[in-house]
Amino acid sequence: MANHPHKILIVDDEEDILEFLSYNLNKEGYQVFTAADGNTAITLAKKELPHLILLDVMMPGIDGIETCRELRSLPGLQDVIIAFLTARSEDYSHIAGFDAGADDYINKPIKPRVLISRIQALLRRTTAVKKDSDFLQLGNLRINRERYLVIKDDIEITLPRKEFELIYLLASKPGKVFTREEILIKIWGYDVVVGDRTIDVHIRKLREKIGEDYIRTVKGVGYKFEF
Repeated sequence: MANHPHKILIVDDEEDILEFLSYNLNKEGYQVFTAADGNTAITLAKKELPHLILLDVMMPGIDGIETCRELRSLPGLQDVIIAFLTARSEDYSHIAGFDAGADDYINKPIKPRVLISRIQALLRRTTAVKKDSDFLQLGNLRINRERYLVIKDDIEITLPRKEFELIYLLASKPGKVFTREEILIKIWGYDVVVGDRTIDVHIRKLREKIGEDYIRTVKGVGYKFEF
């Protein structure tokens, strides 16, 4: 198979997991790099600038959360897609990961076909969104920032300012999970006191206007945009 244009860095301290993931991703033609600890991952990421990083949460030394936070602070890596590999299902660990800058979670163990499907969906974010200074184009949705307008199948949908800011935030990074706290800070700011119910109401209104299929609820964490 011809080489895939996307680079993937896999970080895990378990050699069998590195081998399993590397084998299946190499078979699909991805350019794969591996690291067994956080420090090596940071060094390799700075050198190779991967498109996606699969990052184990539980590692000796620098754990995945701290590694993710460090990666996000580096020039050229702010927009890299980071998905945590984890066998843990506790909500608090997911929230900590998203707060550190992760885009998604992939639970171990994972079947090869499911893995490839998840990788493809995550990487689609880097290529499927057409952006310029005024709008986003996501499939049959066009989001006009200047006019606070969503156009779906050539039908214009005018949104109140906060609803528009919310859909624009989510759609700017399809597949990324935004925590409730992150949404509150970015849309309402630190100075305005609003509750979770405010976000839920805005999400419900957006779904009524643009359809149910675009905004997915990530239970106990927040929301993400899919198309």
